[in-house]
Amino acid sequence: MIFHARREQLRSILTGDRCIRPGSVYDAISIRIAEDLGFELGMFGGSVASLAVLGDPDIALITLTELAEQMRRMSRAASLAVLVDADHGYGNALNVRRTVQELEAAGAAGLTIEDTLLPQAFGEAKTQLISLDEGIGKMKAALDGRGDPSLVILGRTGAASITSLDDAIARARAYQACGVDGLFFTGITARAELDAISEATALPIVLGGAPAEMSDPDYLASRRVRIALQGHAPIAAATQAVYDTLKALREGTSPKQLKGLASAELTARVTREADVKARGRAVLGLKQ
Repeated sequence: MIFHARREQLRSILTGDRCIRPGSVYDAISIRIAEDLGFELGMFGGSVASLAVLGDPDIALITLTELAEQMRRMSRAASLAVLVDADHGYGNALNVRRTVQELEAAGAAGLTIEDTLLPQAFGEAKTQLISLDEGIGKMKAALDGRGDPSLVILGRTGAASITSLDDAIARARAYQACGVDGLFFTGITARAELDAISEATALPIVLGGAPAEMSDPDYLASRRVRIALQGHAPIAAATQAVYDTLKALREGTSPKQLKGLASAELTARVTREADVKARGRAVLGLKQ
């Protein structure tokens, strides 16, 4: 299968003995840069998807179609394995099944399904969780929707910072029993919490943002953390660069005086210009 190697790459990370940091990617250029720099995995977060596609904050406005299409664009542009944040699966358990099918077809190496109540409930300012039973149903539906057995499905919960650590462990163990390939935790703020989670579960762990005291890769690896996210700095950097460039131009700066622009060599590399020219010579008879 065309995406099998990417999924096996993600599986090898999860079954390995190291903790790796993925590169945050969100479009064709960013995934090519991450691939060229040697990242072992790309992370396509829900927040960056919303920013890149809609220009909106991360409040579950992006649709499955938009998310899958952006993933499809990245899959065409590069062969880097990508883990996709599929949020709540865009509805109930039946919607989750469809979400898995669409992201699998779009080339995702793996995806996460979380038990957060999304979209935000009327009149509720604080983040809420769905029931454990509904969460289990979503995990079962995700696994049932998988056509390629190598596609990685992770059960995700933020219960540690929403309800309690005990609830996070209970949910993780229930999702583990469903047969997911790994467990994704957000809201973990102390080593004692991660120690308890590692002790109570058996699957590979993916960790969302965490404080500095939990940044040691050897410690994380010893607690079965195989992937540790480090935020989405690339899109923040890109936003600032575009803002600064447009502001300078608006204020009268000459394009030749602008700083920090991609060189012609870098642009040619990330657009695969040499490959495109070679194809042009081969099939269009174009001269050098």
